[in-house]
Amino acid sequence: MSLLSLVLVNLGRNKRRTILTALSVLVALFLFCALRGVLDTLEASIRVGSEARLVTRNAISLIFPLPLSYQERLLTVPGVRSVSYANWFGGRDPVDQSNFYAQFAVAENYLPIYASDIEIVAFDRPQVAGAVPPGVDPKLAAFMNERDACVVGERLFNRMKWKLGQTVPVSGTIFPGTWTFTVRAVYHAKNPAMNEEAMFFHWKYLSEKGMGGQGQVGWYVLELSDPGQAGAVTRAVDALYANSAAATHTETERAFQAGFVSMYGNVPFLIGVIGLAVVFAILLVAANTMMMATRERTAEFGVMKTLGFDDGTIFRLVLVEAAVITFGGGALGALLAKLVIEGSDFNAMGLLPPMTVRWATVLVGVAIAVVIGAASGLVPAWQASQRRIVDALRRVE
Repeated sequence: MSLLSLVLVNLGRNKRRTILTALSVLVALFLFCALRGVLDTLEASIRVGSEARLVTRNAISLIFPLPLSYQERLLTVPGVRSVSYANWFGGRDPVDQSNFYAQFAVAENYLPIYASDIEIVAFDRPQVAGAVPPGVDPKLAAFMNERDACVVGERLFNRMKWKLGQTVPVSGTIFPGTWTFTVRAVYHAKNPAMNEEAMFFHWKYLSEKGMGGQGQVGWYVLELSDPGQAGAVTRAVDALYANSAAATHTETERAFQAGFVSMYGNVPFLIGVIGLAVVFAILLVAANTMMMATRERTAEFGVMKTLGFDDGTIFRLVLVEAAVITFGGGALGALLAKLVIEGSDFNAMGLLPPMTVRWATVLVGVAIAVVIGAASGLVPAWQASQRRIVDALRRVE
């Protein structure tokens, strides 16, 4: 009889205990990988930002606006190719208040700046002929020629079951009132980590209806001629408005995204700690299970040694039993975490890219399962292999 056959027979003796232990390890590694997936997603949201674009916001906080008049002066800064701007809208679905998705009021040249990151996959034909600004995708012609038109992400478009030309109502929060937008184009993110559950509409529409014509923007996006000049441009821009009523803070788009992640405070650290605590708890469960299993079979190990099984074989037998339970459950839990989390398309109501669990995280989960198997099986295996035959056979269970 082979070692593996013995292992399978022994694991089948108390099927309930074996299954429950494997399920415990499965759940623990599933939770660990799922929690790590949150950290993977946060990191992915940072990488979406480009080093070739800068973001200029109010130095006090992002919630304070900047004057629209800054645009012309920003264009004069050496190294700046183009300047655009945007505002956070923050509306709600009037039908379902919990159905949140991001909305941004943007300048006409905002989407062209992001042409390398998004592509228009569906669009409406313009009802009337109109000029399209230079550098703008002709597919956006209908959007450009209609004040209340909008461009939406492909995931949002499919989830809401919208159609091109459909009028979408939004309840304003920061800018109160009932707002209506006409879907004229759908964009697809070339980078999977980029948000596809967002709506973009004209800043002029927001300015006229929501701000009474006031020229205020949430932040500026500066497209650079040379990414290598980012440091110099950052210093030059902030120096322009150092003593103004609305001083600026300029940083790379990637740093801007990282700032959003930092708003979560110690949440990433707590997630990591919770994940490790879960793993440690299941390690104790697995170790206790193996200790119980070996104690019940003390006399059996004595008989096996009497029949000629050496200490090394007994040691390997117990260790492999622990490995099969923990590795099988752990590997399955790690794989399930990737399949379930990514299959759910969860994205924190559009605030994050779709949740992802990297293969590296899955491999870490599998490695942890191996470690749990080794740690939970080493002591029982050592005790079983070192016990003398006479001590084992005289033990009465």
